[in-house]
Order: sequence, then structure tokens, then C-alpha cells
Amino acid sequence: MKRLQTIGFILVICLILLTSCSGKSTEEKIHSQLEEAVNKEEVFEEQQEPITDLEKKEQELYNQIIDLSMDDFDKIKNLSEKAINVINERSDKIASEKDSMESSKEAFKQAEELISKLKDSKLKKKGQELVKVMNKRYDAYSKLNKAYNTSLKLEKEMYNMLQKEDIEQKKLTNKIESINQSYEKVLNNNKKFNEYTVEYNAIKKDFYKLAEMDVNYEDNPAGDDSAE
Repeated sequence: MKRLQTIGFILVICLILLTSCSGKSTEEKIHSQLEEAVNKEEVFEEQQEPITDLEKKEQELYNQIIDLSMDDFDKIKNLSEKAINVINERSDKIASEKDSMESSKEAFKQAEELISKLKDSKLKKKGQELVKVMNKRYDAYSKLNKAYNTSLKLEKEMYNMLQKEDIEQKKLTNKIESINQSYEKVLNNNKKFNEYTVEYNAIKKDFYKLAEMDVNYEDNPAGDDSAE
């Protein structure tokens, strides 16, 4: 009942090597906005490890609870309260994650406007392809965020149920099934988000190459193409 390191891929940072101090071209302005969108996701990236740690912490508490019997109700109640506190912490991290993504989306909109003004038809077409994939990525994240928050809500309800001595086993079982189903949606939406992230990074490189822009691709360990 948890999301284990679902966010596996991040955006690639591309540093342009300017050879003159003249005014920026439309292509260079687009580069600036695309990379600003990446920078706005820094807080998003920073939340991933803490969220995973909190998920593991909650899972440990859950495992302790299911190993107990109703003879240990006080312990169950105490552990459930701790789990709810962890869920609240996760919720705060997810909120910060969402704010970061929304800031990134706003920065990307400016790049989208600049792309629509490109005169080179091939470059404009590649830029429009970039925009299409990035917007799909933002949409996938929105669905991922919604599914994850639903899972948190269901988990909190479950832990509140566990604090009642007269809990009905059937209701508890149904709640756990709902949580598991909710996390299936989380994993499915996360898979799409990761796929769009990889696709976007590839198209962005193609866009810069087509624009004949001299850029360096900054390595980032968190951007490895392998998710657990």
C-alpha cells in the first residue's frame, strides 16, 4: 500500500554556449524559457527522496500493526496515529511537488508562445511536437497527483478505522482493496509521466540540434533512465 519511488525520470538541463553578446534570437529566448521550466522543477525533484523515505516509514508502521492482535489495541492505536502523522507529512511534500510543477508549466507557456512565432517551418514543427509532448507530461502529472492524494485520503481513513475497537473486518478489507486499486492508478499515471519525460528530453535535444544551438547537456544522477 504505497508508492515506491514512482517518479523515476526528470528533465535534462541544457546549457547554451553563447558565442556573442548581441541580442537574443527567438531560438535563444526559447532555450531560456525551456530551461527555466526545468529549473522550476527543482523543488519537485527535491521532494522525491523524502517522499520515498516517508512511504517506507509508513509501510513499517503498517507492518507492525498487522502483526498485532486486538489484545494489543493500545499499540495499534498508537501506531495508527503515528502513521497518520506520516501521511500528513507526505501530503505536505506532495503539495510542494505540485506547486513546483505548476510553476514549471507557467514558464513553459512562455516558451510555447515563442515557438508559435518561429519562421523556420521545420523548426516550428519540431517545437510544436515538443509542446504537445510536454503538455501531455503536465497532464499525466496532474492525474498522478490526483490519484496519489486520493490514496493518501483512503489511507488516513483506514488508520482512523484501526483506532476503533469495534471495527468490522469486512469494512477494513474493503478499504484496503480501495487503497490498492488507487495505487494502481498512481503507478499507471506515473508510468505515463516517466514516458513523456523521456520523450520530451529526446525531442528537446532534436530541437536544439535543428536550431543549430551549441548546448551542453548537464548530467544529473536523478535523471538515470532506470527506475525502481
